[in-house]
Parts: sequence; structure tokens; C-alpha cells
Amino acid sequence: MASLEHNNPAGAKPPGSAAAPADERLRKVGVITQIMRRPELGAVAGLILVMVFFFMTADRSMFTLAGAMTILAPASQLGILAIAAALLMIGGEFDLSIGSMVAFAGLIFGVLVTNYDQPLSIAILLTFLFSGVVGAINGQIVIRTRLPSFIVTLAFLFILRGLTLVGLKWATGGSTQLRGISSAVEGSPLLKIFSGQAFEGLFLWLGQQGITETFDNGLPKVTGVPVSVIWFILIAIVATWVLLRTRTGNWIFAAGGDPNAARNSGVPVNRVKTSLFALTACAAALVAIITVLDAGSTDARRGFQKEFEAIIAAVIGGCLLTGGYGSAIGAFFGAVIFGMVSIGLTYTQFDSDWFQVFLGSMLLLAVLFNNFIRRRVTGER
Repeated sequence: MASLEHNNPAGAKPPGSAAAPADERLRKVGVITQIMRRPELGAVAGLILVMVFFFMTADRSMFTLAGAMTILAPASQLGILAIAAALLMIGGEFDLSIGSMVAFAGLIFGVLVTNYDQPLSIAILLTFLFSGVVGAINGQIVIRTRLPSFIVTLAFLFILRGLTLVGLKWATGGSTQLRGISSAVEGSPLLKIFSGQAFEGLFLWLGQQGITETFDNGLPKVTGVPVSVIWFILIAIVATWVLLRTRTGNWIFAAGGDPNAARNSGVPVNRVKTSLFALTACAAALVAIITVLDAGSTDARRGFQKEFEAIIAAVIGGCLLTGGYGSAIGAFFGAVIFGMVSIGLTYTQFDSDWFQVFLGSMLLLAVLFNNFIRRRVTGER
């Protein structure tokens, strides 16, 4: 057909030929239907509604550059976890231990740099390695025992949190907080990659040029972009590219949609799921390293309840609880919604405790909306 159209640019039919009948198996899909099929539609719509709500009720300082950075800082840390959780959910599994893994990885990292005087590079490498192994163990238990990942990772939620408490008391002689990390890693060239702010020189120049707001002494009110935000954006871009443009992304969707059919098609389902569990644990390790370096200490409550917030952000972003459907960019927007609401309430006259009400309401609405869209697209009743 392509060569025929090329030889007949005007669309003229060859002499004596009849018009080819349209293939009834092919149906054109409208633009609206294509948009409705996107899993991140609910998250984008929710983000717009939340922005409109705060535009009407919040102080205008929320919509300044300083306000945006204040929102993005916690959203980025949650977002790193949410994107990893989204990939795992698309693959058909859950990881309820991701919050406890943040605390446990923080313990491993802190002990390596303080108690064992390891350089920052070695501590980061070993933390990622150890976390990945724990995540792979999670995955292997799920695969070999055929127990629901909900049960296995719920058990690891308590195991890792308990090990963190025991480990901190051992490392500190009885305390549940490990200090002295900032002085132990001072001067390391890797520090700026995992801690602090990026583009400080650029923001200083913008302030000097009067482009951004400054204090009376001339220093900019926003001194840079938190490093966690840079990691958040990069991970969202890479995860989206992997899901939509690579064979690995196809394998993830296939493993979550129909594992048996995927195996029959040659997809290494067990390897894919084990890798996703390990990736989720490494995402928790990254959040642990960033937050521990920023705070200069680690404690037993680090990452508390982040597993639920990450899963909710992924669901808001369009991930189905049954697997095989979702997107990384949707989890990105879901995390931004979380950050906007949790911080934005402080710019309004509302009690910040309403955040918990929002949390449950958004989860319920997101699930209902995603099920509605799926039924409209697939024709299910």
C-alpha cells in the first residue's frame, strides 16, 4: 500500500481496479478515546483541581518560586518511592516494606560511614547492594512460595523496622538515633550529588539580575533546587522511557497483565518480578541516603508509613491494583499532588490534619475513576 500511494501521489486508482474494501477489523480511535485510555489522566485532572482549589483558598506566596520548592522537596522524596512502587504494581505485585526499607537502608548507610569509617562512595555502593539483595529475597519468597506479595512484604515491614531498632541501639549504645554522619562524610566529592541543592550559582545570578526574589542583603530567597527534585525528575523520565520504549517495559506490562500468557510467550516473568522488587528496595535506599545526608543523622522512624503513601500516589497516577496497567509519569503527578496538599494546607486557614482525610478520599476516588475508565475503554460491565 505504501508503494502504491507513493506511485500515485494524487490518489488515482489504477485502470480497471476496484476500490479496496475497508478492513472491518480496523477501527479508527478518536482523540478523546486516546486521551481517556491514558492511565495518568486521573492524576493530571486531580492536579488541576488541587491547583484550582489552592489558588482560591491559599496565600499567594504558595505560588512563588519559594513556595514551589517547598512543595517539591517532600514530593520528590515520596515520588522516587512512588515511581518504583508503580513499576512493581504494573508488574502485578506490591511492596509494603518500602517505608521500613528506608529506615533500614539509613541504618546500614549510617553505620558504614560512622562506625566503620567507610568512604561515602563505598557506603553508598554497599547500601544499594544490600538493599537490592533484600528486595530480591522478597521477590524470591513471593515467587517460590506463591504467597501474595501483600503478605510477604507486610511481614518484611515489621522485620525491617524491628531490625532497624535493634541495629540502632547496637550502633549507638542504646539510642534510636545515629548522629555524626555529616562530619563523617565532610569533603566527599559525591556529597553534592546526593545532598544539598543544585544550580546554586544560577540562582545567585538570577537574584542579582532581579529575576527572582531576594532578601534585603541581596541573597536570593531560593538558593537552588533540592537534589532530591533532580533525582525525582530523572527517575521519572527514565522509568517512562523504559515502560514505553523498551522490551523490558513490554515485559513488565505482560508480567502484570497475564503472567501465564507472558511465560508462554517467552517473557522471563520470575526474573522481571525479582528485578522489580530489587529496584523498589534500591529506590528506598536512594531516599534513605538523600534524607540521611540532608539531616546528618538517621533514626528508627525514617520512612514511617511511606509505603502506603507511595502506593496511594501510584494508584492516583493510574496504576490498577490488579497489575498490567499504569504509568510512571502518573505516579510523578500523584506524588506532586501529595506534596501540594501536605504543604499547601499550611498556606490556608484549614487545619493540617485534614491531610489524612484527603489521603483516604483521593485513594477511593482514584480507584473508582480508574475502574470507570477501564470499563469504558474495554467494554466491561
